[in-house]
Amino acid sequence: MDVFMVGGTGLLGAAAASELLAMGHGVRSVALPPLPPDTLLPRGMTLTLGNILDLSDDDLLGLMAGCGGFVFAAGVDERIEGPPPIYDLFHRHNIAPLGRLLALARQAGIRKAAILGSYFAHFDRAWPDLQLAATHPYIRSRVDQERLALSFADPDLSVAVLEIPYVFGTQPGRKPVWTFLVEQVRAMGPVTFYPDGGTAMMTVRQVGQATAGALLRTEGGRTWPLGWENRTWREMLRSFHRAMGCPGRPILTIPKPVYRLALGRVARERSERGIEPGLDLRALADLMGRKAYIDRALGAAPLGVTDDDLEAAIGDSVRLSLAWLSGKADLVEMTVG
Repeated sequence: MDVFMVGGTGLLGAAAASELLAMGHGVRSVALPPLPPDTLLPRGMTLTLGNILDLSDDDLLGLMAGCGGFVFAAGVDERIEGPPPIYDLFHRHNIAPLGRLLALARQAGIRKAAILGSYFAHFDRAWPDLQLAATHPYIRSRVDQERLALSFADPDLSVAVLEIPYVFGTQPGRKPVWTFLVEQVRAMGPVTFYPDGGTAMMTVRQVGQATAGALLRTEGGRTWPLGWENRTWREMLRSFHRAMGCPGRPILTIPKPVYRLALGRVARERSERGIEPGLDLRALADLMGRKAYIDRALGAAPLGVTDDDLEAAIGDSVRLSLAWLSGKADLVEMTVG
């Protein structure tokens, strides 16, 4: 089966493309320039550099012609902030193009679609008391993205939405998403301060496996909550410390009231500058204080994900982040078209 993919040069898209190609499928991708200088693109993937927002329907139908599958591995994540309402930016990149692409995919006769989303949508359902979609613009966008995607599912088009957790691993030439946390830890001095709570985790390769599995195995429309290992923030930070060369560094838990006050000050500063983040800082303490754990039996295992070295993937992410922060690596950052 040939697969049309948006975002095949990104960290997760490239991993999914590699899995599909290894299984004997063809992959055609559209991705934003520039390419990372040292990137190793999946061997056999056909690549068109460009912005899908600038391509005509006829251009996209031409790229989809003869394909049986579609993967959406594009969009922007919660790190983006900007003038309010920031939801509009998320809608422009995560929702509006997806609706157009799914409509064209149906017109092109594509039978299978997989959308890379966020595990925050899963926890919006699991934790109704936090009202995550109502509180955080980014989470609202992911919930709305899921709703839109699943509305296209019918007997002729199966749609899978992958609810992706924290992901570790690197892509040559691309700045890791974890650079921000490495920078924060370094700035704290001899002690790391962090809230209570924890998260589900996967490696890049495992997300690629899950994407290929969801595309090929999903019938109808459904979401797949993903997670392979569950770790507390303290456990995750110990792995960061080891990779940073300070394995014995103390970790102190920030009490939630103190954390809430600190985030409130940052939120006010952002507001005064006319900046709105994707996650509402005034409510972030409640979210970070939860254990966002996901049983692998809910998604990863049935989609064919296999065990991987998460510790090595965390180490790779941290070391590449350190190389970028010290000016020793020329890396491409996330692009917003």
